[in-house]
Amino acid sequence: MPTKSEAALPGARAIARHVRVSPMKARRVVNLVRGLPAREALTVLQFAPQSASEPVYKVLASAIANAENNERLDPDSLLVAEAYVDEGPTLKRFRPRAQGRAYRIRKRTSHITIVVESVPAAQARAAKAGVAKATKAAKAVTPEVDEVDEVDEVEAPPAKKAAAKKAPAKKAAADKADAEEGTE
Repeated sequence: MPTKSEAALPGARAIARHVRVSPMKARRVVNLVRGLPAREALTVLQFAPQSASEPVYKVLASAIANAENNERLDPDSLLVAEAYVDEGPTLKRFRPRAQGRAYRIRKRTSHITIVVESVPAAQARAAKAGVAKATKAAKAVTPEVDEVDEVDEVEAPPAKKAAAKKAPAKKAAADKADAEEGTE
């Protein structure tokens, strides 16, 4: 039974059944686009290196086209509301092995479902800003490169510092000697 939140937002869906990609691999790709604006999700899928991104891209493009043509929704205001992958039927094959044995090969299939909903432009921007805030927070947790260098210098034992300072001086002296030999 649909809840009030589902009935309030207009949207469309697309389902691809019996797709020859394992559900685990397809779920990795679907998790990338869940909650993103639809156009941005298409761009992410277009450049994703996973092979499962192609069928997911097609399903998302179909859902956007369904929303545009059947529901008369603006494609720029669409958001990927739901995206999930269910397990389809498994094709069972056999691989011959040594001494007359046979091993079972499971060729798994998936059912990919994507639901897009139309949201006001302000909410779409807020969703996009939420993704940006999450990436900024992740960057804030990781230390900057300069901070790491300072920590290494403080923790290094004095003997290693001295050796590190002498090494460039020896190299410079050797370069100078080579230069003098070249001029003679």
